Amino acid sequence: MISRILKNIFKIPDLRERVLFTLMILAVYRLGIFITTPGVNRNVMAKIMLSKGSDTLLGIFNMFAGGAIENLSIFALGIMPYISSSIIMSLLAVVVPRIGELQKDGDQGYRKITQYTRYGTVLLCVFQGFMMAKFLESLNGPSGEVVVNTPGWFFRIITVITLTTGTLFLMWLGEQITDRGIGNGVSLIIFASIVARFPNMFFQMFKYLSEQMIKPHQVVIFGIIMVAAFALIVFVESSQRRIPVQYARRVAGGTKIQTSHLPLRINTSGVIPPIFASALLVFPATISSFFQFNMGPLQTWMNPGGWLYNLLYLLLIVFFAYFYTFVQFKTEDVAENINKQGGYIPGVRPGKETVNYINTVLSRITFGGAAYLAVICILPDIFRNKMGLPFYGMGGTSILIVVGVAMDMASQIESYLINNNYEGFSIGGKGSLVKSRRG
Repeated sequence: MISRILKNIFKIPDLRERVLFTLMILAVYRLGIFITTPGVNRNVMAKIMLSKGSDTLLGIFNMFAGGAIENLSIFALGIMPYISSSIIMSLLAVVVPRIGELQKDGDQGYRKITQYTRYGTVLLCVFQGFMMAKFLESLNGPSGEVVVNTPGWFFRIITVITLTTGTLFLMWLGEQITDRGIGNGVSLIIFASIVARFPNMFFQMFKYLSEQMIKPHQVVIFGIIMVAAFALIVFVESSQRRIPVQYARRVAGGTKIQTSHLPLRINTSGVIPPIFASALLVFPATISSFFQFNMGPLQTWMNPGGWLYNLLYLLLIVFFAYFYTFVQFKTEDVAENINKQGGYIPGVRPGKETVNYINTVLSRITFGGAAYLAVICILPDIFRNKMGLPFYGMGGTSILIVVGVAMDMASQIESYLINNNYEGFSIGGKGSLVKSRRG
């Protein structure tokens, strides 16, 4: 079945080129992870990361960067500065009328906002790159070895230029995937970063089992939890709330009523809320660690798994679930399009009442979607901490991002297959794949 789908993918020239282009770009990204920033000792940094463990703030940052921190790669800042800049622009679009108007100007406005986002990315990279350089200069290995061979302003300037260039190159790679490949480029880069860490996580798991640091039943229980989380993600991401819409069509001898529906996804925001929430939580805590500011008990609470971290993470996920949904889904435009096409929602008057009705339904299902995101992203990590499993990364956030991005990419591939009269991923008939349009 899977082999037949793969054959169909490579039968369509445009789809084949897009898939191969995406794989090539991701390969370039993974190769860049192993290019070290000048003037540093990556072996000492690897020892420091091993001693600190993977369940620290630096470990999370390393996971989203695909191991770039422990390798002191040119991609050490990852794609997070670009995401942070996107968050800032999204928030400014709400409070600054000029930016809000740009969103309504079509492609020209989109290009202008993208340009501002890039400028913001450069500023964040310069700031974070300088902080990273200062942070590396202060680090020493377990035996007193230095990470930076020759500290000073020359090293800091070179590091800022290198890390800024690395992030801008990642940003460019993501845009190339979005325009010429399959899926959302930024999400796919994060997807590749997380998936690339899975083999190491499984190696850790077997190592801890062989050394009896963890019990087999703990791994089994956690595995069941992760399978349940996987099933819940697939179920919710595929779920919709369908609002019936009726259209009056004139036919010979009278008027015919045609019924359609307006599909609203339970989780309209996708994987954006946990990514944005992680970016916001990592950024200030990383800056404080760069300055080596001792926050006392607050530092412990803000570590992954701490109660304050989980609380802020939950609140940010809920906030971005609502924020991103209502920024992306323009209910006024939807209601206007329904009205222009001669449609109406049964029992609801066209115009303002239709807008209010759609907003009400969207608010209710978004609450369910936000609750689902919070449960998926937080509960598996709480179970992992309670059971004392020492490896981080096999948590709800990583699974959500991996499954969500994979489903989005599969959906795009399936649309190509169906449009070209080939079978897709969906199940149809008696357990077979969706029948092609030819048969």
